[in-house]
Amino acid sequence: MKKHALITGAGTGIGASIAATLVKAGFRTSLLGRRKGQLEMTAAKLDTAVENRQCMSCDVGIESSVKQAFSQARKGFGEIHILVNCAGIAPTNPFHKLTSKQWNEVLKVNLNGVFHCTAEVIGDMRNSRYGRIINIASTASLRGYAYVSAYTAAKHGVLGLTRALALECAAMGITVNAVCPGYTDTEIISQAVSNIMATTGQSRQQAEANFTSTNPQGRLIDPEEVAATVAWLCSDSAKSINGQAISVCGGETNF
Repeated sequence: MKKHALITGAGTGIGASIAATLVKAGFRTSLLGRRKGQLEMTAAKLDTAVENRQCMSCDVGIESSVKQAFSQARKGFGEIHILVNCAGIAPTNPFHKLTSKQWNEVLKVNLNGVFHCTAEVIGDMRNSRYGRIINIASTASLRGYAYVSAYTAAKHGVLGLTRALALECAAMGITVNAVCPGYTDTEIISQAVSNIMATTGQSRQQAEANFTSTNPQGRLIDPEEVAATVAWLCSDSAKSINGQAISVCGGETNF
């Protein structure tokens, strides 16, 4: 029987690349996200038969939405063996302009969402004594970034949860790890580059340098590189990798 992998934030960017990679690896794959139409467009491009993929709309920041979506996922593909927490938002604002509403929204999606989704699968994983939980935590879980204090705080929280849960589950056949990408070539970065060009008059090359300059390799990370790391963590060859923060960033966090 094929294992069931569920990915949040699977409609675009890193999440979509992870879905494509896990489908190729032979997993029955559930794609979750807030935009059902985008999920279905992404799923239609996957290299798999329809019976090996399914889509559910879900707001990970709302517990009832998570419960409903995960219930639907189980009805389609059975027990969830692999959870990839990829859903997230990354608005920018200097701290002195950050409102409590903005702060709470970022933590609701990026941190509470990981809690809600993990809480939905941990019972089954403990009972079956098998599971892979992979949190897409960003290099912002390892260092600070200006103008994204709420995002950075949330991602630090995700890494703390990863490490604590990894210890709790170590003897149960469950691994819990974080993958920490640097700036990645996704729609979010493309939009940020366009915004910088519009507000500063910089060329595209100059605007992109705001992101590529943090990577010692001088480039953006490919989403497929992140997805390949996730696929490895899902494999039997990574069964001893637990409680780790794996940076995919060209050496930006060289410690």
